[in-house]
Amino acid sequence: MPVESVFPRLEALLPHVQKPIQYVGGELNSTVKEWDDCDVRWSLMYPDAYEVGLPNQGVMILYEVLNEREGVLAERTYSVWPDLEALMREHGVPQFTVDAHRPVSAFDVLGVSFSTELGYTNLLTALELSGIPIEAKDRTEDHPLILAGGHAAFNPEPIADFLDCAVVGDGEQAVLEITDIIRAWKNEDRPGGRDELLFRLAKTGNVYVPKFYDVEYLADGRISRVVPNRSGVPWRVSKHTVMDLDEWPYPKQPLVPLAETVHERMSVEIFRGCTRGCRFCQAGMITRPVRERSITGIGEMVDKGLKATGFEEVGLLSLSSADHTEIGDVAKGLADRYEEDKIGLSLPSTRVDAFNIDLANELTRNGRRSGLTFAPEGGSERIRKVINKMVSEEDLIRTVSTAYGNGWRQVKLYFMCGLPTETDEDVLQIGDMAVNVIAEGRKVSGQNDIRCTVSIGGFVPKPHTPFQWAPQLSAEETDARLAKLRDKIRGDKKYGRSIGFRYHDGKPGIVEGLLSRGDRRVGSVIRAVYEGGGRFDGWREYFSYDRWMEAAGKTLPDFGVDVAWYTTRERTYEEVLPWDHLDSGLDKDWLWEDWQDALDETEVEDCRWSPCFDCGVCPQLDLDIQIGPTGKKLLPLSVVNK
Repeated sequence: MPVESVFPRLEALLPHVQKPIQYVGGELNSTVKEWDDCDVRWSLMYPDAYEVGLPNQGVMILYEVLNEREGVLAERTYSVWPDLEALMREHGVPQFTVDAHRPVSAFDVLGVSFSTELGYTNLLTALELSGIPIEAKDRTEDHPLILAGGHAAFNPEPIADFLDCAVVGDGEQAVLEITDIIRAWKNEDRPGGRDELLFRLAKTGNVYVPKFYDVEYLADGRISRVVPNRSGVPWRVSKHTVMDLDEWPYPKQPLVPLAETVHERMSVEIFRGCTRGCRFCQAGMITRPVRERSITGIGEMVDKGLKATGFEEVGLLSLSSADHTEIGDVAKGLADRYEEDKIGLSLPSTRVDAFNIDLANELTRNGRRSGLTFAPEGGSERIRKVINKMVSEEDLIRTVSTAYGNGWRQVKLYFMCGLPTETDEDVLQIGDMAVNVIAEGRKVSGQNDIRCTVSIGGFVPKPHTPFQWAPQLSAEETDARLAKLRDKIRGDKKYGRSIGFRYHDGKPGIVEGLLSRGDRRVGSVIRAVYEGGGRFDGWREYFSYDRWMEAAGKTLPDFGVDVAWYTTRERTYEEVLPWDHLDSGLDKDWLWEDWQDALDETEVEDCRWSPCFDCGVCPQLDLDIQIGPTGKKLLPLSVVNK
């Protein structure tokens, strides 16, 4: 029977909250299907505010993939702000989808995409508002499956108590396979209940079900082993990898938001994966191998997407977009194609050694010339060798010289603080680099209105990277190091006023580090923080370091560990890591060898253009790197008819 909309009850609350339009739904290209026409129903959640969640490509793609399938329904839900949360609790309005305002508890699956670990408390908020038990062990077959995906799902152990299952890797094919399993189970009249459904998912080897694995600990707090507790459950869970991106040209009908969002553009993912080998970069490691979308596929997606949305900017997305083997032809083809329409093009931050002025001019031909963003990551040549960011200061100066000489006036440089083996001197050299950039800009442009913004984030070691064994810098040491850099920049009377300085203090990084490399024991901290009012921990105005430390201080001593044990402690080769049973395709010995290379300040080249370094991905997953050039031209080639 149909599930009723909660909108009549919700509507009465909206005049009393900020930005009520974010809860209304009805966006261009959104989909509402008849409940009774479908037998498998997904609620897809990005555990953050609408303005952050709606543009998320992962959720948007899965939303469309599922809704294209006959008999399958997918709707979206986002985290509600605390003002609406309070009113929903007061008036008994449950967590709802924005598409048809159906209660999340009525769906078969609540699929949650975690780009960052700082969304964990928002998941607990949504569960409680939905009337779904927070812990998986308390749920029945009448409750949705709570399924995690996204980059943080490569170590779901801190939220294992709250999840029914997790998927690692690409989601397009995975959600359809899971849908088929759910449909078959329901058609058979749900034999064996919830437990049987989870077992059917687990035995595929591609879905991780925490309840079917026991974690055993050593006396010193380290993990002894993670072992299946049921016959037929695999020892390791494999990641999903979509190989032919042209077969998955999603989103075909991108959502157009009603309220302001963080990205007001139509985006196309031009390739997936990265083999640059930056040792800090989890995204680059877990998304291997490189798979490029063809130039014709990109052209067709842009054409259809612009017609479907009316956006005036196209974002060409990937981890390193300028590395697409046909990026020059892509940029020129799109600039030619949409010159009369003044459609702007954009790339995410560009690698210094992949930038050239021809590419930059094509990207700005039809749009405004904004600032350029580069990410040297480390201030000194030595630390860039440690992190395998093979960019010299000479490369950077040459690149910004070209940019400033061709009319740009502002450059943004992104760095990290707290990298392995880092010293104060490594960080202070960031200031020297910024000064040299300003000096060169003034020289080549003949102007003094040159700006350079230095933006610094704290380094957090991530699972499935060579730095997964590294100690994290404490919040106090991070803050002290950044204070020295700030004083150096401000003290420069000649250049200091031309250098912007933005940085995050070290406290959020410590919490992220606890959640990134935590195990199941950290779940007690997350729940205590949530019960103490923790919400929206990725937002500075809501984040409370003291709340997290207080919760950790109350719960972790029962296990004989503390926050420092998870964050600032260096791991050894022998230690069983909480995520070792989740297979990203990367060989653990290769990651360890790369960690040793980092300590020796040894660089490793990009395996796209050099012999294989045996990271394990290609042979283990029976895959291969896929790159061009194709020799084809961007389509459609015709001029837009007015």
